[in-house]
Amino acid sequence: MRINDFDQYKIENDPLNPFCDLYALDSGERFYIEPAFHTQLQGFYDQHKKEFPRIIEEMIRLVKKNKHIVFVGNFEFPQTDVDDSYIFLEITDVTDPLHIYAEDKSRGSDYGD
Repeated sequence: MRINDFDQYKIENDPLNPFCDLYALDSGERFYIEPAFHTQLQGFYDQHKKEFPRIIEEMIRLVKKNKHIVFVGNFEFPQTDVDDSYIFLEITDVTDPLHIYAEDKSRGSDYGD
């Protein structure tokens, strides 16, 4: 499932990274969205619908600034094989500067010792 906010960007085929969407801006910048990042992004959509456009705008701003980005689930274990021109960003690299945080809706166990 793709997020509609990226429909305006060209999707390129990358046989080295078949599980990650590769998008290209008209000005030449390129970015990948790994499945784990996509899942996290969907969680932010579910929790912060009103703020979600700001998240997408910030992602595109970062892409335009850095030219090549892989939006990863975990930068220590990226799924995407790219050259050194790409930087890796996690969801919090996008959302924390915007002061948009994931809500921890988990609760502690009811079981005692």
